[in-house]
Amino acid sequence: MNTKHAVAALGALAHEYRLGIYRLLVEQGPAGLAAGAIGEKVGLAPSSLTFHLQNLHRAGLIVQRRESRSLIYSVDFDAMNELVGYLTENCCSASGDSCATACKPAATSKPGKRRKAA
Repeated sequence: MNTKHAVAALGALAHEYRLGIYRLLVEQGPAGLAAGAIGEKVGLAPSSLTFHLQNLHRAGLIVQRRESRSLIYSVDFDAMNELVGYLTENCCSASGDSCATACKPAATSKPGKRRKAA
């Protein structure tokens, strides 16, 4: 992933509704969700939802497929992993220390809950 693509992806996620949609789709896995179900879960009108889904799609973060009359959206997990890899590829390289565990997501964190600062 190059810097320009990373900036576009991060810019697409830098909005409350788009980040919420993206996290919802990550939870759903490869099966994804129909646009109507996404709208219901995040509380957006169809026109607003379309705007946000198109933004995430243009940034390469989600894919869409047609099933009968429905558009199904799901996360492009390869793109998600590329973005995370781009953000962490030089993790701790300047310090000379290994921080492999520091760059891994916390396994115990729950979606939507913040951990208390130590």
